[in-house]
Amino acid sequence: MRTTFPGADPEPPALPRVDAIVVGASAGGVEALLKIFRPLPKGFSLPIIAVLHLPDERRSLLAEVFSSHLAVPVKEADDKETISPGTLYFAAPGYHLSVEADFTLSFSQEERVYHSRPSIDILFESAADAYDGRLAGVLLTGANNDGAQGMARIKEYGGLTVVQDPAQALARTMPDAALALHTPDFLLPLPDIGLLLVELERIAC
Repeated sequence: MRTTFPGADPEPPALPRVDAIVVGASAGGVEALLKIFRPLPKGFSLPIIAVLHLPDERRSLLAEVFSSHLAVPVKEADDKETISPGTLYFAAPGYHLSVEADFTLSFSQEERVYHSRPSIDILFESAADAYDGRLAGVLLTGANNDGAQGMARIKEYGGLTVVQDPAQALARTMPDAALALHTPDFLLPLPDIGLLLVELERIAC
């Protein structure tokens, strides 16, 4: 497990080629996501699919808010939508979001997971099944255990796992839960996670 990126080592860490990135966050997640996504340049080619826990009784403004701050296209995911390169997708409130084997997105209204719908675990586990080892999972701040099982699934399939340093998270329960189940490839502060995402895209091109 590495705790810096790119770090002071004379040789940078070897990173795998990935086809997609999935990200989960809860309490404190808006600011955390902005920090890791701001470094992404125009033309960033990897799809990113994100779950942020929000109340489901009102419309989400995440796509509008993030579009005004980022260089990459941002949208709320649609049911049965084909995943496009270089797009940041946010899960819609009130629906679990899954990645299907044909790389489309699908909605469901199954039971809440850790009182949440959408669930980070459901997104991560379905994406791990679809992308096999060519997936990066990123788990950030949050006040419940959602995402820990999903990160373990991504690791089991040979994907890359990245957890925010709990000591720097607004709510450390979610990162701590992930660490209790598996050892991630990287345990990083938010600025380093942004740099890592940029490097993953460079390798994938």
